[in-house]
Amino acid sequence: MDHSSDRPIIVIGCARSGTTLLQSMIHAHARLAMPPENRFMMPLYRERNSFGDLRVRRNVEALGQELTRKGTKIHDLGLDKEAVRERLYRVPATIGSMLGSVLVAYAEKHGRERWGDKRPNYVQFIDRIMELFPDAQIVQIIRDGRDSAASLLTMPWWEQGYHQAVYKWRDAVEAGNRAREYGPDAYYELRYEDLVADPETTLKGLCTFLDEDFDQAMLEPHRLAGITPEYKVWHEALRRPVNESAVRRWNRDLSLDQVRLFELVAGDQLRQHGYEITQGGREPSASMLADWEATVTANEAREQRREQAERARARHYSHPVAAALTSRQRELADAQGWLADYDR
Repeated sequence: MDHSSDRPIIVIGCARSGTTLLQSMIHAHARLAMPPENRFMMPLYRERNSFGDLRVRRNVEALGQELTRKGTKIHDLGLDKEAVRERLYRVPATIGSMLGSVLVAYAEKHGRERWGDKRPNYVQFIDRIMELFPDAQIVQIIRDGRDSAASLLTMPWWEQGYHQAVYKWRDAVEAGNRAREYGPDAYYELRYEDLVADPETTLKGLCTFLDEDFDQAMLEPHRLAGITPEYKVWHEALRRPVNESAVRRWNRDLSLDQVRLFELVAGDQLRQHGYEITQGGREPSASMLADWEATVTANEAREQRREQAERARARHYSHPVAAALTSRQRELADAQGWLADYDR
C-alpha cells in the first residue's frame, strides 16, 4: 500500500467505551501516533478571540504560555514545554496549526509519520474538530451503553450520577449519526465488543479506512501500556492482553430499574448498533423517570447556551481557524485564499 496519507486521526466515543484501548492499538502501529489525553484543544479553541491575530508575536507568546500551563496535561505527552512554545513560531499562524503542532511533536518524538488525538469528550465537538482539522479522519468506538454507564459509576472522577451517564452515551451515538454527513472517508465506527472478540478483523477494517497496512503489533497494545500515565489506575486492564471480560458486566452491575430506564430512553440507539433489549419496554420507577426528564432539560439548556456562546465567538473572530500542517490542509487553505497571508 502506498503510505501517502498524512491526515490526522481523531478517536472519540462515550467515556468508558474503549477509547483508551483503541488509542493504544493505533499507537502500536509503526506509522501512527496517538497521544494520551490533553486538556488544551477545546479550551484554547474557545478562547481564540483572546489571542487574536497569531501573526503577532506577543499573541503567540500568550497562546504558548496558556498551552503549557499546569492543567493542560502537556506533561503527560512527555514534551518539553519550551520546545512546544518555540514550535508555535514555525507553523502557519492559525489556532489549528498551533494546537496541531503539539500532536505533530508527539508523533515525531515516537518516530511516527501520522499524528492524531484522542479524547472521549470530542464527541460533543466533532464540528469544531473538523473546523480545526478539515482533513481529519474521525474514528468512534461504540460500546453497549449499559456497560459504559455501569463502568462510569465505578470511576473515581465520575460524580454526575447514572442519569447523566445514560444521557452521555445516547448523545455520543447521536453525534456519530450526524458525523456521517462528513462522508465515509471521514467518519468510521466500530464496536468495542467486536474489537475485543476479534481484534484482528476489526483492526484490519479500521486500517482499510485509514488507508494503512495492518500492523500485527496492534494486537498487543499491552506491550505499550506505558503511554497511558500510571496515575490513571482505572486503565489497569490495558496492561493485560485484550480480552472480553468487561462485556455484558451491566447484567450484573446495574439494577433492574437502571436497565429499564436505559432501554426505554436509548433503546433505539442500542438496537441501531445491534445490542439486545431485555426488558421489553417495561418502565422504571416514576422517580427514575422524573430524574431523567430533569437531566434532559438541564443538558439541553446547557447545550443551547454553549452553542449561543460559540456563535458569538465565531462572529467576532476574523482569522482562519484551520490547521495548515498536512498536504490536504494546505491545499484547502490555499484554495480558500488565506494560506499565503498566514504561512511562515
